[in-house]
Amino acid sequence: MKARILPFFGILAFFLFFSCANSGQGQKNTGTGDKKPRIVNIVNFIRLLEPREVEITEDVLYQTVVNQVELMNKYKLGGTFLLQYDALLDSRYQQLLKSLPDSLFEIGAWWEIPQPLVEKAGYKWRGRYPWDWHANVGFSVGYTPEEREKLVDVYMEDFKKIYGYYPKSVGSWYIDAHTLNYMYQKYGIIASCNCRDQIGTDGYTLWGGYWNQAYYPSKINAYMPAQNEANQIPVPIFRMLGSDHMPQYDAKLKLKRQGNVTIEPVYHYSGRDSAWIYWYFKEFVEGECMDFNYVQIGQENSFTWRKMDVGLKIQFPLVARLRDEKKVRVETLAESGQWFRERYKTTPATSVTVKQDLPGSDRKTVWFDSRFFRANILWEHGTLRFTDIHLFDENLPSDYQTKPEPTSKFFLYTLPFIDGYTTTPDEIAGLQLKAIIDGKETVIEGENPVIDDSQTGKFYISWPLKSISGTFKIALDEQKMEMKLDSKTAVNWFFDLGTADNAASHLKTIATRKIDCQYKGMDYSVSALKGTFSQPGVGVIFRISPEENKLSLNFSRTQTLKE
Repeated sequence: MKARILPFFGILAFFLFFSCANSGQGQKNTGTGDKKPRIVNIVNFIRLLEPREVEITEDVLYQTVVNQVELMNKYKLGGTFLLQYDALLDSRYQQLLKSLPDSLFEIGAWWEIPQPLVEKAGYKWRGRYPWDWHANVGFSVGYTPEEREKLVDVYMEDFKKIYGYYPKSVGSWYIDAHTLNYMYQKYGIIASCNCRDQIGTDGYTLWGGYWNQAYYPSKINAYMPAQNEANQIPVPIFRMLGSDHMPQYDAKLKLKRQGNVTIEPVYHYSGRDSAWIYWYFKEFVEGECMDFNYVQIGQENSFTWRKMDVGLKIQFPLVARLRDEKKVRVETLAESGQWFRERYKTTPATSVTVKQDLPGSDRKTVWFDSRFFRANILWEHGTLRFTDIHLFDENLPSDYQTKPEPTSKFFLYTLPFIDGYTTTPDEIAGLQLKAIIDGKETVIEGENPVIDDSQTGKFYISWPLKSISGTFKIALDEQKMEMKLDSKTAVNWFFDLGTADNAASHLKTIATRKIDCQYKGMDYSVSALKGTFSQPGVGVIFRISPEENKLSLNFSRTQTLKE
């Protein structure tokens, strides 16, 4: 990270961002009138107490929210405040939040489970403190479906007594599908949010899901995007915390613990650093997103104002300026949820594009997401790799759908095909693009990719090559991926998945036209509509070779492919 983020570039990045953004040379209109909006939610969630640090008193937590409100008012930025149950009952928060104008602010629910809620529902508290962050007591997954419904009923009735209505938005690091669907069916919630992908932070693992933006979840697995309208909960779940789309995936790869490289204003190497913030929003505004781009900013009050003020005082005026220039839309979570519901019947295909990394790095990336799969393409040192491909299946139930989690952790996964982070301790695994050049196996090198998202539902990449004459082309839609190499001369090109500790643990059978996989008891496969799979030998788990210079891979699972 030190080589990638250089603090003195902050002023330079600010100047370059706004000079380029205002130049009018080839820039898209990405504001409120655009068909591909850039949506910003400011979401601050509120806990009454913080048992992990004695110096963080209830007064410190309350004053943090007061300062957040003052800063948002200063820049006329609306947003969403989500209340944990104990904070919901506190008169100071009631008075503060009731004073906010409804035209700008939304009050919703933060779904962590504290002692007062459990006891009012008639159950015994099992936590170590009045609020305990362990999964089996602090989250809905720690309770039976019947208990979950009772907890929801108690919260909703008390919320309505205080504010006169039921909340429209409910957020948490994770809410199980049974609880989420119950909130929708009985109380009419229209939006939710959950934690960005991570491995093990605070005991919570969410890995392989819809990388950013928002999705409709399966009725039996709130982390899994649904493929069909009949099997989805019609409440969009927005991904929280604004991940850095490269190092957040592989942060601290060689260490035991994954890091946090997000827009959260408490992290000095990302959301608290001016260079990173200006860079992030430049890519956010200018990067190809297919349909819309999304980021959630803000911070939980547990971090305290002392730790978040520097970052927020950089982020908020920048967002306000982008709003005034009509480059972003600033909305409440409920407003974004309503917009999503009115626009999409099922989860749309979207992308996140980073075409220029911070100084000190030459990496570029694309994250592609649809209701069927996600894929990550990484360019580094002039080479191309698919570092991640996960498949989605609405029929895979969550481990917590019908029974409670007995431990302090929870684990959420989708179906891996390529998993670059979890499969090796030393480097990112991935499908590497290679060719036979002068009789030798060689990694193909190229220039900067050219990206086109002008056609609805389609995403095109053209990569000019320099190690050989030609252009490598990739086309993605919600169900499949197609690739070809345009060259005046024939080129023997292919993709290899190199060996890694666990890269093949989910692979069961590698046949010419199909790779069969199994994960968490579910059988699934990836088929080659054009091209072949093979096992060339030592050092390579499998190779994908083109057929008539083309590859076409089906990631749609058992769905019928659209022509």
